Amino acid sequence: MARRNKLLVPEARQGLDQLKAQLSKSNNPNDAKFEVAREQGIPLNKGYNGDLTSKEAGKVGGNMGGKMVRELVKMAQQQMNDQQKK
Repeated sequence: MARRNKLLVPEARQGLDQLKAQLSKSNNPNDAKFEVAREQGIPLNKGYNGDLTSKEAGKVGGNMGGKMVRELVKMAQQQMNDQQKK
């Protein structure tokens, strides 16, 4: 069963999906995990992936999540710097 984190602001889903696609250099946010898996050498397929180890699955999700968090922090810092200059 896939577990999806519930967003506090559901309207943010589209923006987060765009960020995910941008960071993974794919056009579709749904393809982002497959691009990351390919870069990591992990055989992720559409559909059933029960043969993946927890370590392999974690590399895909952790890599994407880490990139997204770093980018969001960078964006927030830039926004704070811009506000201080006003």
